[in-house]
Amino acid sequence: MADGIVQLTEATFSEEVGASELPVVVDFWAEWCGPCKMIAPILDELSTEQADKLRIAKVNVDEQPGLARQFDVMSIPTLIVFQDGRAAHRIVGAKGKAQLLEELATFI
Repeated sequence: MADGIVQLTEATFSEEVGASELPVVVDFWAEWCGPCKMIAPILDELSTEQADKLRIAKVNVDEQPGLARQFDVMSIPTLIVFQDGRAAHRIVGAKGKAQLLEELATFI
Protein backbone atom coordinates (compact mmCIF):
# COMPACT_ATOMS: atom_id res chain seq x y z
CA MET A 1 0.00 0.00 0.00
CA ALA A 2 1.28 3.45 -0.88
CA ASP A 3 2.49 5.77 1.85
CA GLY A 4 -0.20 8.30 1.00
CA ILE A 5 -3.06 5.93 1.83
CA VAL A 6 -4.46 6.04 5.35
CA GLN A 7 -6.22 3.10 7.01
CA LEU A 8 -9.32 4.43 8.78
CA THR A 9 -11.05 3.08 11.85
CA GLU A 10 -14.17 4.24 13.65
CA ALA A 11 -11.86 6.07 16.05
CA THR A 12 -9.91 7.94 13.35
CA PHE A 13 -12.54 8.42 10.65
CA SER A 14 -14.02 11.77 11.74
CA GLU A 15 -10.64 13.31 12.44
CA GLU A 16 -8.99 12.15 9.20
CA VAL A 17 -11.93 12.85 6.89
CA GLY A 18 -13.50 15.83 8.64
CA ALA A 19 -10.25 17.72 9.15
CA SER A 20 -8.97 17.26 5.60
CA GLU A 21 -8.81 20.37 3.45
CA LEU A 22 -8.63 18.12 0.38
CA PRO A 23 -11.41 15.82 -0.82
CA VAL A 24 -10.94 12.33 0.63
CA VAL A 25 -11.70 9.22 -1.44
CA VAL A 26 -12.56 6.45 1.01
CA ASP A 27 -12.27 2.92 -0.36
CA PHE A 28 -14.54 0.46 1.48
CA TRP A 29 -12.94 -2.94 0.81
CA ALA A 30 -12.21 -6.41 2.21
CA GLU A 31 -9.26 -8.80 1.99
CA TRP A 32 -11.33 -11.50 0.22
CA CYS A 33 -12.76 -9.14 -2.44
CA GLY A 34 -11.30 -9.74 -5.92
CA PRO A 35 -12.46 -6.44 -7.48
CA CYS A 36 -11.07 -4.60 -4.42
CA LYS A 37 -7.65 -6.09 -5.16
CA MET A 38 -7.99 -5.01 -8.81
CA ILE A 39 -8.48 -1.33 -7.95
CA ALA A 40 -5.92 -1.21 -5.11
CA PRO A 41 -2.92 -0.51 -7.42
CA ILE A 42 -4.92 2.21 -9.21
CA LEU A 43 -5.69 3.88 -5.88
CA ASP A 44 -2.00 3.59 -4.94
CA GLU A 45 -1.10 5.42 -8.16
CA LEU A 46 -3.73 8.11 -7.58
CA SER A 47 -2.55 8.66 -4.01
CA THR A 48 0.85 9.60 -5.43
CA GLU A 49 -0.15 11.32 -8.68
CA GLN A 50 -2.98 13.39 -7.16
CA ALA A 51 -1.47 13.91 -3.69
CA ASP A 52 -1.82 17.69 -3.91
CA LYS A 53 -5.49 17.47 -4.97
CA LEU A 54 -7.03 14.62 -2.97
CA ARG A 55 -6.36 12.05 -0.27
CA ILE A 56 -7.02 8.33 -0.49
CA ALA A 57 -8.11 6.35 2.56
CA LYS A 58 -9.28 2.79 3.12
CA VAL A 59 -11.83 1.16 5.40
CA ASN A 60 -11.69 -2.62 5.80
CA VAL A 61 -15.39 -3.51 6.12
CA ASP A 62 -14.63 -6.74 7.99
CA GLU A 63 -12.66 -4.84 10.65
CA GLN A 64 -14.90 -1.73 10.69
CA PRO A 65 -18.48 -2.94 10.09
CA GLY A 66 -19.90 0.09 11.92
CA LEU A 67 -18.47 2.47 9.30
CA ALA A 68 -19.82 0.31 6.48
CA ARG A 69 -23.29 0.44 8.08
CA GLN A 70 -23.03 4.18 8.79
CA PHE A 71 -22.44 4.92 5.11
CA ASP A 72 -24.84 2.26 3.73
CA VAL A 73 -22.10 0.30 1.99
CA MET A 74 -23.95 -2.69 0.55
CA SER A 75 -21.35 -3.99 -1.90
CA ILE A 76 -17.63 -3.60 -2.25
CA PRO A 77 -15.59 -2.00 -3.51
CA THR A 78 -17.45 1.22 -2.80
CA LEU A 79 -15.58 4.49 -3.05
CA ILE A 80 -17.11 7.50 -1.33
CA VAL A 81 -15.69 10.95 -1.93
CA PHE A 82 -15.95 13.18 1.12
CA GLN A 83 -15.68 16.92 0.72
CA ASP A 84 -15.78 19.22 3.76
CA GLY A 85 -16.43 16.12 5.89
CA ARG A 86 -19.60 15.14 4.00
CA ALA A 87 -20.20 12.38 1.46
CA ALA A 88 -20.31 14.10 -1.93
CA HIS A 89 -20.05 11.25 -4.45
CA ARG A 90 -20.28 7.44 -4.48
CA ILE A 91 -18.69 5.00 -6.92
CA VAL A 92 -19.71 1.35 -6.63
CA GLY A 93 -17.68 -1.42 -8.23
CA ALA A 94 -14.21 -1.67 -9.70
CA LYS A 95 -13.34 0.82 -12.41
CA GLY A 96 -10.31 1.31 -14.61
CA LYS A 97 -8.01 4.25 -13.99
CA ALA A 98 -9.45 6.37 -16.83
CA GLN A 99 -13.03 5.78 -15.63
CA LEU A 100 -12.05 6.56 -12.06
CA LEU A 101 -10.31 9.79 -13.06
CA GLU A 102 -13.38 10.77 -15.06
CA GLU A 103 -15.67 10.17 -12.06
CA LEU A 104 -13.32 12.11 -9.78
CA ALA A 105 -12.77 14.99 -12.24
CA THR A 106 -14.99 17.43 -10.34
CA PHE A 107 -12.86 16.90 -7.20
CA ILE A 108 -9.41 17.01 -8.81
